[in-house]
Order: sequence, then C-alpha cells, then structure tokens
Amino acid sequence: MPFRLSFLSFSFICLLLCITTVQGQRKSKKSEVLPDKVSLYTQPKLMVGIVVDQMRYDYLTRYWNRFQDGGFKRLVNGGFNCKNNHYNYAPTSTGPGHASIYTGTTPSVHGVIGNNWYDKLSGESVYCAGDPAYNTIGSSSEAGKMSPGRMLVSTVTDQLRLHSQMRSKVISIALKDRGAVLPGGHTANAAYWFEGGKDGRWISSSYYMNKLPDWVQTFNQAGSVSQYKKAWTTLEDINSYVESGPDNTKYEGVFKEEKAPIFPHNLDEIWNANGDYNILRSTPYGNSITTDFALAAIEAENLGKDQITDFLAISYSSTDYVGHKYGVNSKEVQDTYMRLDGELIRLLDYLDEGVGEGNYTVFLTADHGAVHVPAFLEDNKIPAGYLNKQTAIKSLKENIKYTYGAAELIRNVSNNQIFLDHMVIKNLDLSLQEVQSSLAEELLKQGHYRNVYTAYQLQNGEFTKGLPYILQNGYNRMRSGDIMLVPNTGYIDYSKTGSTHGSSNIYDTHVPLILYGKGILQGATIERTEITDIAPTIAVLLGIAFPNGSTGEPVVKALE
Repeated sequence: MPFRLSFLSFSFICLLLCITTVQGQRKSKKSEVLPDKVSLYTQPKLMVGIVVDQMRYDYLTRYWNRFQDGGFKRLVNGGFNCKNNHYNYAPTSTGPGHASIYTGTTPSVHGVIGNNWYDKLSGESVYCAGDPAYNTIGSSSEAGKMSPGRMLVSTVTDQLRLHSQMRSKVISIALKDRGAVLPGGHTANAAYWFEGGKDGRWISSSYYMNKLPDWVQTFNQAGSVSQYKKAWTTLEDINSYVESGPDNTKYEGVFKEEKAPIFPHNLDEIWNANGDYNILRSTPYGNSITTDFALAAIEAENLGKDQITDFLAISYSSTDYVGHKYGVNSKEVQDTYMRLDGELIRLLDYLDEGVGEGNYTVFLTADHGAVHVPAFLEDNKIPAGYLNKQTAIKSLKENIKYTYGAAELIRNVSNNQIFLDHMVIKNLDLSLQEVQSSLAEELLKQGHYRNVYTAYQLQNGEFTKGLPYILQNGYNRMRSGDIMLVPNTGYIDYSKTGSTHGSSNIYDTHVPLILYGKGILQGATIERTEITDIAPTIAVLLGIAFPNGSTGEPVVKALE
C-alpha cells in the first residue's frame, strides 16, 4: 500500500521544521553576540599622561606635514583623535587646566580657579600649588614650598593609587611646579619640577619626600642640562617654514640683550642676562630636558615593570613660554612643535623598548590654547585689540563714588573678576545683588567687555550651553569674585608682543585630545568632547573609581 501523508500531518512536520530552524538561528545569533569572556577593564603596565602647555588644536593640522611618522602622526594614526575637544570653563590657564584634566571636573568643584587668585578670607593673593607648610627638597631656595592642598578633590592618579592599595607608582614631571604638583594628585609618590638659575636642577617638596632619591641626585650632579647651553637654530631650513609668518616681526618679544627676534638665538651669549638656565624654559630645549628626566624616571623607578599599572604624568611647558614670548604665528613656535614631535618619538620609542609596545596607554592634550597676537589680527583687518583694564576700573570707581559715596566697595580685581567688600555693602544697608547688577551694567556701557555676569546669576542660574555655561563651570562659590568679566573676542590685557590665554573664547578652549595604546580603538570623532572627559575615560579603561568630584563623561567611542 503506497505511503501517504494527510494534509494535517504534512502541515505539522513543516511547523516543526520552522521552529527548529528559528531556534537554531536564535542560538547562532546569541553565540555571536555574547563572547566567551567579557573584559571588565584594561590593565596596561604604564599609563602616560602628556599635557602640552598652550597647544591650540590647529597646531596639529598646521604642522602636520612637518611631523615625522613616529610622534604626533603615530598617536593620531594609531590612536583615537577627538577633533572637537574643548575646555568647558574659564579661566583657561595652566593651574586650572592641569587640575581639570586629572580630576575630571571644573574649577566650580575642584577649586583651582586660576594660577593665582585673591583669597577672600585672608585678603591676600594665593598660588594654586603654593604651600608654606612644606620645604624645598633639593635646593636652598623657596621654589619647592608646594603641595596639591588647594585642590579640593581627588585625581585619577589618586584613584589608581587607592585602587591598588598604594602599590601603583605615580610620578609627575614638568618644568613648572604647578604642571607637576596638580597632575600627581594628593597621593603621588613624587612630583618634580625644574629650578633654573645657575645650577639647572630638578627639585621637589617635603610634601612628597625628605630627600631626593639617589637617581635624581645623580641626574642633577651629572649636569646633563649643560649640553643645551648652545645656540637655538631651526631644525630644518628656515625658508621651508611656510606654515608660520616672517622671522622678524613687531609681534614678537626678544630675550634681554638680543637686538631682534630672529634665528639663531645665541643662548650662550645672552645666558647670564636671562637667568642662566632659566632661559632654556623659553626654548625647545626645555622640552628636551623634560624628556631626559622622564626617561631617567621610568628607568630608575621601574615604571611599567610589573602587572600593577603605574602612572607617569608629563607636562611639556616650553611650548607655553615660547608662545608667550613670540606669538602663535611665529617661526619660533613652529620650530618648537617640530622639535617636540622629536621628543614624542624619543619617548614612545623608549616605552616600546622598556615597557613593551602594546603594554602602555597614552593620552595627549593641552591645558589651554592661545590667541593670535591682536596687533597681528588688526593688521590683517580682523577685529582685535588690547584692553585697558586700569582705565575701565578707574571709570568704575568714579561711578561708585557718584552712586554710593566715598565708600571703597572694591577689594580686588584679578583673573577677570571683581571682588566686592561685602561688609561695607552690608554696613551701607545695600543689596549685594543690586550692587553687583548695577556695576555689571556700568562695565557693559564702557564697551571693553562683550558680557558681564554677576555671582548672583551664576549661583542661581542653570546653564547648559554657551558662555554662561562656561562661566558657571569656572565659578567657585567659596573662591570666585562678585563680577565676571568677558573681554571682547580677540581683545587681551597683555603686552603688544606674544600670545596669551585665559578667556572663554574658542581659541583658548579648543585643544587636542588623542588617546593611544592598550585598550584604545583606532579612529576619530567630531562630536564634542570636553576636557573633563579625560579622567573618566581613563578610569573606565583601568576599571577604577572615578575621581570623587568628576563631572565628565567617558569618551565611549575610543574604548574597546
């Protein structure tokens, strides 16, 4: 009898086959989505944080064709480039910049509101890293009386130390004391900075140690910095430096006893007149000294030699000194960055050999940008100029006298802030809010400032974008002033030569952020990132707690 299937039987078999196929597909997809092993964090042997002082983002693109393959190009091509990275507060200066990079938050939280600021309690100016409770180690000068005590929260370097039960080593190095002290955090094993003068040596503070380690003393005694007492010539033919302006312009400063700001700069001939080894700060050789010392630290401290992650924080400060003296468009700045590229090559090659390629992670950023010399902008028909702050404050005081009588209402003017005398205002039975508002309106009428904000506005507003957002992030209720001044774009209170920074304008806020190495994906983003995102990104990468005041967000696209 021939075998036959009823219609119902055939339908039932087809249904079973469909169910089996779908279940197989689901199982296949599930196995594709879920890996066998989920990695919670990345554990490089060494984290290296590099801060380039006063580096505009466009230096990366302007000098790109002059860079070699192993420095900036290696980091960009092999790492993750955040092209739209910004400071989200003002003032944009060295102390707040380094603090914000490593704490993952702004001056409103970490409290470092400037390099120096007026202390409302003592009535005196204080320095961001200064601390009279500690002594200089390695010198008889006062240059080592430093600590991170004015920074109110923890850093990512602190969190690494806490996470590892203090077994991770943290060493921080910079020509500038604040560039070393603040990144190292409160728990660093050591922070070192350069004391120029006649000896040219690296020093520290009794906050960290009772005496310099033997390797630092040996480094100082070897006198290797003396090799840089030589002429500063261009790395390549100066006529090929088409990415910058002429060599001799009225926009550039000069060293003492120099007749013109032109190459070569014969340092040995003007050595004594410019503070001996101090002169090296304002040359690319200051960055070379920093690399020399950083490599010695890696070797002597055995950084990256075991499975417990160590952290080396390096700040290249000479770029800032050169920018201040010669200006954004100078051949000196171009040569400094071309030579810095060589320093990065030297550092990365050393890490490849000593720690192992693929065993370390690097980030590179800047503590602020810089404005073109306003006189240069004016000559090229771009709105710019120079503030006369003394005239503005004099006019304001005359208005105060006319409106409120002879009372001295102003205690201090600094960092584009005005501090009022609250006691005098209270004794006159005046409203602090109304006085702040009245003076702000008067300042706006003068035309020197494009905007003025009061402490009352920043304390009571909720700003999420634009200028007020930036100012609010830079405002610390316990430390900041009563009135925040925003200069017109392109206007500065500075000399007619050289560049400066500090404003909320885009040329001061737009800086590089490049992540590279273990745990970092290759790629780039044009989405906005902020300087406060760096510390959270590193914390996620390492699987450690965020710094305790952190307000930034991890750069998700950069992480594996």
